[in-house]
Amino acid sequence: MRQVYTIGDSLYDIILKDGQPRAGKPGGAMLNSAVSLGRAGLPVSLISEYAGDEIGNLIDIFLTDNGVGTDFIGRFSDGKTALSIAVLNEKNDAAYTFYKEYPGRRLQMKFPGIRTDDIVLFGSVYAVTSGIRARVLQFISSSAENGGILIYDPNFRTAHASETDQLKPLIIENMQMSAIVRGSDEDFRNIFNAESPDAAWDIIRNYTGCLVYTASADAVYVRTSGFSGKFPVRKINPVSTVGAGDNFNAGMIAEIFRKGIKKNELEKMGEEMWHSIVSAGVDFATDVCMSYENSISRELARKYKYGS
Repeated sequence: MRQVYTIGDSLYDIILKDGQPRAGKPGGAMLNSAVSLGRAGLPVSLISEYAGDEIGNLIDIFLTDNGVGTDFIGRFSDGKTALSIAVLNEKNDAAYTFYKEYPGRRLQMKFPGIRTDDIVLFGSVYAVTSGIRARVLQFISSSAENGGILIYDPNFRTAHASETDQLKPLIIENMQMSAIVRGSDEDFRNIFNAESPDAAWDIIRNYTGCLVYTASADAVYVRTSGFSGKFPVRKINPVSTVGAGDNFNAGMIAEIFRKGIKKNELEKMGEEMWHSIVSAGVDFATDVCMSYENSISRELARKYKYGS
């Protein structure tokens, strides 16, 4: 059976609203995606690292309880599990502060061997971080060479604007290895000064064959060499937007997996198939916005349960 892998930071999220803690739970973009996929019954593993401390133990148990494989987790003793403080504003959008204490040598665990049409989700600043870039690049490039479906979410926020010139070549390198680039309007504005999906596609098409462009409460746009489409999103009053993009990615992956879509089919798909994929992404993202959870509810997971 094909497998799904996500690679990225693992940390513990503490969510604050009006100066008070509202929730605390394991987080990290790729962890959030993996947990939603695990709840939906997909064979998913997280590639990550956290300390052998009590917070790391909480994360480890949480992953196992939610059906996420931990064979490719590095547990280190020289450092502490990362923490994130997410402060919600009046619109319940989050501003983050991170506390990280990693060892000098990172990602010393084994990596999986990717096979044709296995799915690999990667992205965020993690995928362009200098201290781990060589190990991440080695895994990503070999995954692409072996026929994996790489989905890249740059998740490049304004806080990193001062690093744009330095990081842009690495972001482009990631895009060149990816079957799908899924990013927000903010991402493409920050990286390329692109103000619309078509402006983003004019640039991104030089690096990859599929662009999924999310524009918050506006719409989702898909651009490939053979298809151009716009799909609606739902109007909601979110409780929290933490994990929205992560879970859009998870929803897309769940539908790609459920429908058995292969890498060589992505650029040939039309409106019906893309509608199905985007709708799943919207379902996952909407669901997670209606609570303080970072991943989808058990109820929605049952709807998308693999094999049902």
